[in-house]
Amino acid sequence: MTRFTKRRSASPLVAAAVVAAATLVSGCGALVVGTAVVAGAMVVTDRRSSGAQVDDEVIEAKANGRIGEALPGDNVRVNTTSYNRMVLLTGEVPKEADKTTVEQVVARIDNVVSVVNELTVGPPNSFNEKTKAAFISTKVKASFVDAKDVFANQIKVVTHRGVVYLMGRVTEREATRAAEIARGVSGVVKVVKVFEILSEAELANTAPRTVAKPASAP
Repeated sequence: MTRFTKRRSASPLVAAAVVAAATLVSGCGALVVGTAVVAGAMVVTDRRSSGAQVDDEVIEAKANGRIGEALPGDNVRVNTTSYNRMVLLTGEVPKEADKTTVEQVVARIDNVVSVVNELTVGPPNSFNEKTKAAFISTKVKASFVDAKDVFANQIKVVTHRGVVYLMGRVTEREATRAAEIARGVSGVVKVVKVFEILSEAELANTAPRTVAKPASAP
């Protein structure tokens, strides 16, 4: 299943590197990846503008609050993921009408460009199911790193009930390759591409830039 918006399992070493790369060493201001310490400068590789990044955080926070107000109760489990102002809805709601309610609530939030509604009707996921989904997401991300021909940090991975949703601003080639890699990960039932497709020319204008970042003492 593919949704575009126009405007091999990884090795244990790679998986460990992914976890390490996502962890900022407490009180030291340096990033540890394996045995390497990176400090003094950082490469900004997010293809979203800084404004879009802030908007995404605000949208997710507002969505969580407003959904709770519109549909209070323990049987509602909605996960909202915003990327470049496109919102993906996953999780469970009790009734079909609730799916529409959630989508309408989120669509009314300032700066939301579009909503992809992948909510299911039924009981909330169990703890084991959530743990399994998180593990699958980790394996998919690690597989992107292991592949070396996909910019892993440009793709957001969301997993729900074995379905892997891929978000990001990518080219057609990157989208196809990322989906191919994700499908090869054990436990993945289906891959849904929720990408914003960039032309090669548009991609060239999002080239990473280096930003000075002073290193703080441990």
